[in-house]
Amino acid sequence: MAFLEEIVERKRGEVAAAKNLRDLATLKRMIGDAAAIRSFSGALSNGFGLITEIKRRSPSGGDMRQENVERAPAVYAKSPVVKCVSVLTNSTDFGMSIEDLSKMKQQIPKPILRKDFIFEEYQVYEARAFGADALLLMVNVLEPENMRRLFNLSRELGMDVLFEAHTKEEIEAIPDGAKLYGINSRKFKASTETFANSTKSSDFTVELGSFSLINHLPKDSIKIAESGVKPSKLSDVIEMGYDAVLVGTSLLKAESGIENMLKDFEQTISRNSRPKSISVER
Repeated sequence: MAFLEEIVERKRGEVAAAKNLRDLATLKRMIGDAAAIRSFSGALSNGFGLITEIKRRSPSGGDMRQENVERAPAVYAKSPVVKCVSVLTNSTDFGMSIEDLSKMKQQIPKPILRKDFIFEEYQVYEARAFGADALLLMVNVLEPENMRRLFNLSRELGMDVLFEAHTKEEIEAIPDGAKLYGINSRKFKASTETFANSTKSSDFTVELGSFSLINHLPKDSIKIAESGVKPSKLSDVIEMGYDAVLVGTSLLKAESGIENMLKDFEQTISRNSRPKSISVER
């Protein structure tokens, strides 16, 4: 079995456990008291910026540096180039939970994205109940009809949706009305057996050439480059026309400290970025 399929199966187990803890009716009641929506698309609509990530570990990068994870909320809150924050809520593989997302919403005065393997409506209600302003839908794990249904429900609840694609075919499968397009350069090629017996991340290849897929995205969309972008490559991504970069591992594993690594990103953005206004439809 491919490792991505293995992650999705583990996530199904997490969802089943969550349903035993709180049913759908409970989530719907919680939404009435949830923290107000902050516009994710609005935050990204004027000038280049970062979507920074919080996670404790990842299949491709292993454990993050604990001190960076602990410092991340305060550092992200202060940075002028951090427009939004992505919180991984897959506890088995990334070490964070939906409860952690709620905590980040309280600590960081910026829009919060729920990044996870989302495949059913329960998870959409759960995202809003715990304060998410937006969520990620991965085209490579969803059938078109289900993807459209989850998209519509998210919008009904007031949340933006970031669609993640890896290929031209996946871009073409994204529903009409989408505004946020993410191109992920990471290819999960490993089999379960390969990953289990490897201490390297070579089977989780980053192919930065994938970012050329920007040429297939709608002109008026908000375009986000995901995975593998370090300060040394940021100028190229800005030049290609992306509006934001989603960055996590390079910040959270930085030996020089998360503040210093983020400063490198800030300096590169300052040298290369020009304000760009985008019409945002909610």
